[in-house]
Amino acid sequence: MKAILHIEYEYLGHMTQERESLNDPKAMRALAHPARLAILNRLSVGGSATATEVAEIAGITPSAASYHLRMLAKYGFVEDAPARGDGRERLWKATDKPLMIGVLPDDRPEVREAKDLLIQAFRREAEEEAQRALTGYDQESQEWRDVIRFNRTLLRVDAAEMARLNEEIEKLLQPYIARYRSAEAAPSGARIAEAQVNLFPHVERIVPGLPTEDHDAG
Repeated sequence: MKAILHIEYEYLGHMTQERESLNDPKAMRALAHPARLAILNRLSVGGSATATEVAEIAGITPSAASYHLRMLAKYGFVEDAPARGDGRERLWKATDKPLMIGVLPDDRPEVREAKDLLIQAFRREAEEEAQRALTGYDQESQEWRDVIRFNRTLLRVDAAEMARLNEEIEKLLQPYIARYRSAEAAPSGARIAEAQVNLFPHVERIVPGLPTEDHDAG
């Protein structure tokens, strides 16, 4: 069995679906654009929308949004949605395609390079989202301030225990995934929230050694 590193963008895919790792370098590079990730996030959580509507979220022009939507559609991330009203505006929706990057030891160099690029884009977007939450903490109501958590917990586990922990966390999160829990099904006052889960073993730090001079002296 090959070793594989799973990087998942869970709110864009149902946890119980068969997961197929992204392997097309062109598709991964297309998705790594920050505006496209913002657009896909909007469609996945907020439902179908026009190019103008997603443009506002991504901070780009409607024409630029149309281009990015066509690129996302080219690689199967979005598709046409049923028309609304008189049907004069083109609507888009996210496809039900889980986003997982499986990093394999024998990945071809161009595949690994594209995977690394997309992983960095995922991580950058996640960090930006967390930073916005920290910045806006004081503006939240007391009710929400009481439940916001940014935890870093050191564990002592073996690989089998970490695997079980992964499964337990997935089961815990499953009922609350925004894409599959409608606003009508959620309690009054529910809003979009985010769980960022990273499980990894520590890698030994390089010891820098003692400085040659005591710069703090005096």
